[in-house]
Amino acid sequence: MLKDQIAIVTGASRGIGKEIATKLAEQGMKLAIVGSSSQVSETAADLKKMGYENILPVQADVSKEEDMEEVVRKTIEAYGSVNLLVNNAGVGFFKQTEEVTVDEWKKVFEVNVQGVFLATKAVLPHMKDQKSGTIITISSDVARYTIPNGAAYTASKYAVQGFSGSVAQEVREYGIRVGTINPGMVDTYFADSTQGLPEKTDWLKVEDVANAVVYMASAPKHMLIDEIVLHPFAQQYPIA
Repeated sequence: MLKDQIAIVTGASRGIGKEIATKLAEQGMKLAIVGSSSQVSETAADLKKMGYENILPVQADVSKEEDMEEVVRKTIEAYGSVNLLVNNAGVGFFKQTEEVTVDEWKKVFEVNVQGVFLATKAVLPHMKDQKSGTIITISSDVARYTIPNGAAYTASKYAVQGFSGSVAQEVREYGIRVGTINPGMVDTYFADSTQGLPEKTDWLKVEDVANAVVYMASAPKHMLIDEIVLHPFAQQYPIA
Protein backbone atom coordinates (compact mmCIF):
# COMPACT_ATOMS: atom_id res chain seq x y z
CA MET A 1 0.00 0.00 0.00
CA LEU A 2 2.90 2.38 0.73
CA LYS A 3 5.12 1.25 -2.15
CA ASP A 4 6.33 4.12 -4.35
CA GLN A 5 4.70 6.75 -2.13
CA ILE A 6 6.75 9.67 -0.85
CA ALA A 7 7.42 10.47 2.81
CA ILE A 8 9.16 13.22 4.75
CA VAL A 9 10.55 12.17 8.14
CA THR A 10 11.92 14.81 10.52
CA GLY A 11 14.43 14.04 13.25
CA ALA A 12 15.63 11.14 11.13
CA SER A 13 19.36 11.17 11.87
CA ARG A 14 19.22 8.50 14.58
CA GLY A 15 17.04 6.72 17.10
CA ILE A 16 13.30 6.57 16.45
CA GLY A 17 13.49 8.75 13.34
CA LYS A 18 16.13 6.61 11.67
CA GLU A 19 14.14 3.47 12.43
CA ILE A 20 10.96 5.04 11.04
CA ALA A 21 12.86 5.90 7.86
CA THR A 22 14.18 2.34 7.65
CA LYS A 23 10.74 0.76 8.10
CA LEU A 24 9.17 3.07 5.52
CA ALA A 25 11.99 2.32 3.08
CA GLU A 26 11.31 -1.39 3.64
CA GLN A 27 7.76 -0.71 2.50
CA GLY A 28 9.12 0.70 -0.77
CA MET A 29 8.60 4.37 0.02
CA LYS A 30 10.75 7.17 -1.37
CA LEU A 31 12.08 9.31 1.46
CA ALA A 32 13.23 12.79 2.31
CA ILE A 33 14.92 12.47 5.71
CA VAL A 34 15.44 15.64 7.72
CA GLY A 35 18.02 16.30 10.42
CA SER A 36 19.49 19.35 12.10
CA SER A 37 23.12 18.30 11.51
CA SER A 38 25.26 16.73 8.81
CA GLN A 39 24.63 13.37 10.49
CA VAL A 40 21.50 13.10 8.35
CA SER A 41 23.72 12.52 5.32
CA GLU A 42 25.46 9.67 7.15
CA THR A 43 22.05 8.16 7.90
CA ALA A 44 21.12 8.42 4.22
CA ALA A 45 24.37 6.66 3.32
CA ASP A 46 23.58 3.89 5.81
CA LEU A 47 20.15 3.37 4.29
CA LYS A 48 21.57 3.28 0.80
CA LYS A 49 24.08 0.63 1.90
CA MET A 50 21.07 -1.41 2.97
CA GLY A 51 19.80 -1.24 -0.61
CA TYR A 52 17.35 1.65 -0.38
CA GLU A 53 18.15 4.04 -3.22
CA ASN A 54 15.43 6.68 -2.97
CA ILE A 55 16.74 8.53 0.09
CA LEU A 56 17.09 12.31 0.01
CA PRO A 57 18.91 13.80 3.03
CA VAL A 58 18.04 17.39 3.92
CA GLN A 59 19.78 19.28 6.70
CA ALA A 60 17.23 21.69 8.15
CA ASP A 61 16.02 23.32 11.35
CA VAL A 62 12.37 22.36 11.91
CA SER A 63 11.80 25.56 13.90
CA LYS A 64 12.53 27.76 10.86
CA GLU A 65 9.75 28.36 8.36
CA GLU A 66 12.07 28.84 5.38
CA ASP A 67 13.86 25.57 6.16
CA MET A 68 10.65 23.53 6.21
CA GLU A 69 9.38 25.17 3.04
CA GLU A 70 12.69 24.22 1.43
CA VAL A 71 12.34 20.61 2.64
CA VAL A 72 8.95 20.32 0.95
CA ARG A 73 10.20 22.05 -2.20
CA LYS A 74 13.18 19.71 -2.50
CA THR A 75 11.01 16.66 -1.87
CA ILE A 76 8.52 17.57 -4.58
CA GLU A 77 11.36 18.51 -6.93
CA ALA A 78 12.97 15.10 -6.37
CA TYR A 79 9.88 12.87 -6.27
CA GLY A 80 6.93 14.88 -7.55
CA SER A 81 4.71 14.63 -4.49
CA VAL A 82 4.40 14.21 -0.71
CA ASN A 83 2.06 11.52 0.57
CA LEU A 84 3.21 11.22 4.18
CA LEU A 85 4.73 13.58 6.73
CA VAL A 86 6.13 12.12 9.94
CA ASN A 87 6.82 14.81 12.53
CA ASN A 88 9.36 13.06 14.71
CA ALA A 89 11.89 15.72 15.72
CA GLY A 90 11.72 16.46 19.45
CA VAL A 91 13.73 17.55 22.48
CA GLY A 92 13.19 17.53 26.23
CA PHE A 93 14.64 18.89 29.45
CA PHE A 94 13.67 17.18 32.69
CA LYS A 95 14.22 19.13 35.87
CA GLN A 96 12.37 21.11 38.50
CA THR A 97 10.40 23.97 36.95
CA GLU A 98 12.36 26.73 38.68
CA GLU A 99 15.57 25.21 37.27
CA VAL A 100 14.37 25.33 33.66
CA THR A 101 15.92 28.27 31.84
CA VAL A 102 13.96 30.46 29.47
CA ASP A 103 16.21 29.29 26.64
CA GLU A 104 15.43 25.63 27.46
CA TRP A 105 11.70 26.38 27.58
CA LYS A 106 11.89 28.17 24.22
CA LYS A 107 13.91 25.35 22.66
CA VAL A 108 11.36 22.71 23.67
CA PHE A 109 8.50 24.70 22.16
CA GLU A 110 10.44 25.74 19.06
CA VAL A 111 11.23 22.12 18.16
CA ASN A 112 8.31 20.15 19.61
CA VAL A 113 5.47 22.54 18.78
CA GLN A 114 6.64 25.12 16.26
CA GLY A 115 8.48 22.41 14.31
CA VAL A 116 5.30 20.35 13.99
CA PHE A 117 3.32 23.44 13.00
CA LEU A 118 5.81 24.56 10.34
CA ALA A 119 6.28 21.14 8.75
CA THR A 120 2.54 20.58 8.68
CA LYS A 121 1.89 24.07 7.29
CA ALA A 122 4.45 23.49 4.55
CA VAL A 123 2.94 20.22 3.27
CA LEU A 124 -0.74 21.09 3.58
CA PRO A 125 -1.11 23.15 0.36
CA HIS A 126 0.29 20.29 -1.70
CA MET A 127 -1.76 17.63 0.09
CA LYS A 128 -4.90 19.75 -0.35
CA ASP A 129 -4.21 20.09 -4.07
CA GLN A 130 -3.85 16.32 -4.46
CA LYS A 131 -6.78 15.71 -2.05
CA SER A 132 -4.89 13.09 -0.07
CA GLY A 133 -2.11 12.67 2.43
CA THR A 134 -1.27 11.51 5.93
CA ILE A 135 0.37 13.49 8.73
CA ILE A 136 1.66 11.54 11.72
CA THR A 137 3.24 13.20 14.73
CA ILE A 138 5.33 11.29 17.25
CA SER A 139 4.12 12.81 20.49
CA SER A 140 4.30 11.16 23.93
CA ASP A 141 2.18 9.44 26.54
CA VAL A 142 2.59 12.63 28.59
CA ALA A 143 0.27 14.30 26.10
CA ARG A 144 -2.42 12.51 28.12
CA TYR A 145 -1.26 13.01 31.73
CA THR A 146 1.37 14.95 33.65
CA ILE A 147 4.69 14.05 35.26
CA PRO A 148 6.95 15.86 37.73
CA ASN A 149 10.15 17.45 36.43
CA GLY A 150 8.74 17.62 32.93
CA ALA A 151 6.66 20.80 32.82
CA ALA A 152 8.08 22.15 29.55
CA TYR A 153 8.08 18.79 27.77
CA THR A 154 4.61 17.82 28.99
CA ALA A 155 3.17 21.23 28.08
CA SER A 156 4.66 20.95 24.58
CA LYS A 157 3.08 17.54 24.05
CA TYR A 158 -0.33 18.71 25.23
CA ALA A 159 0.04 21.51 22.68
CA VAL A 160 0.93 19.04 19.93
CA GLN A 161 -2.10 16.92 20.76
CA GLY A 162 -4.41 19.93 20.55
CA PHE A 163 -2.81 21.14 17.34
CA SER A 164 -3.12 17.75 15.65
CA GLY A 165 -6.77 17.40 16.65
CA SER A 166 -7.68 20.79 15.26
CA VAL A 167 -5.80 20.24 11.99
CA ALA A 168 -7.47 16.84 11.58
CA GLN A 169 -10.87 18.51 11.60
CA GLU A 170 -9.76 21.22 9.17
CA VAL A 171 -8.47 18.86 6.49
CA ARG A 172 -10.90 15.91 6.54
CA GLU A 173 -12.77 17.33 3.55
CA TYR A 174 -9.55 17.14 1.52
CA GLY A 175 -8.99 13.45 2.24
CA ILE A 176 -6.04 14.20 4.54
CA ARG A 177 -5.61 12.08 7.66
CA VAL A 178 -3.90 13.40 10.80
CA GLY A 179 -2.92 11.32 13.82
CA THR A 180 -0.51 11.04 16.73
CA ILE A 181 1.54 8.20 18.14
CA ASN A 182 2.12 8.54 21.88
CA PRO A 183 4.84 6.21 23.18
CA GLY A 184 5.85 5.72 26.77
CA MET A 185 9.45 4.92 27.70
CA VAL A 186 11.54 4.11 24.62
CA ASP A 187 15.13 2.88 24.56
CA THR A 188 16.69 5.64 22.48
CA TYR A 189 19.01 8.66 22.65
CA PHE A 190 16.33 11.07 23.82
CA ALA A 191 17.32 13.78 26.33
CA ASP A 192 21.04 13.02 25.92
CA SER A 193 20.53 9.44 27.08
CA THR A 194 22.31 6.36 25.73
CA GLN A 195 20.55 3.69 23.74
CA GLY A 196 20.96 0.11 24.96
CA LEU A 197 21.50 0.74 28.67
CA PRO A 198 20.75 -2.29 30.89
CA GLU A 199 18.02 -0.43 32.77
CA LYS A 200 16.17 0.08 29.49
CA THR A 201 15.92 -3.63 28.69
CA ASP A 202 12.16 -3.75 29.23
CA TRP A 203 11.42 -0.40 27.56
CA LEU A 204 9.86 -0.01 24.12
CA LYS A 205 12.29 -0.36 21.22
CA VAL A 206 12.60 2.11 18.36
CA GLU A 207 11.16 -0.49 16.00
CA ASP A 208 7.97 -0.62 18.09
CA VAL A 209 7.31 3.05 17.37
CA ALA A 210 8.35 2.66 13.73
CA ASN A 211 5.98 -0.28 13.27
CA ALA A 212 3.16 1.85 14.68
CA VAL A 213 3.92 4.51 12.05
CA VAL A 214 3.72 1.91 9.27
CA TYR A 215 0.44 0.61 10.69
CA MET A 216 -1.13 4.07 10.91
CA ALA A 217 0.12 5.13 7.47
CA SER A 218 -1.08 1.86 5.90
CA ALA A 219 -4.67 2.17 7.11
CA PRO A 220 -7.18 1.84 4.28
CA LYS A 221 -8.53 5.09 2.89
CA HIS A 222 -11.89 4.69 4.61
CA MET A 223 -10.27 4.45 8.05
CA LEU A 224 -8.72 7.15 10.25
CA ILE A 225 -6.54 6.16 13.19
CA ASP A 226 -6.57 9.25 15.37
CA GLU A 227 -4.13 8.10 18.03
CA ILE A 228 -1.98 5.16 19.05
CA VAL A 229 -0.70 4.90 22.62
CA LEU A 230 2.19 2.51 23.28
CA HIS A 231 3.68 1.50 26.63
CA PRO A 232 6.20 -1.10 27.70
CA PHE A 233 4.39 -3.68 29.80
CA ALA A 234 6.72 -2.90 32.68
CA GLN A 235 5.76 0.80 32.78
CA GLN A 236 3.15 1.83 35.32
CA TYR A 237 1.34 5.00 34.39
CA PRO A 238 -1.79 6.93 35.33
CA ILE A 239 -4.91 5.99 33.39
CA ALA A 240 -6.13 9.14 31.63
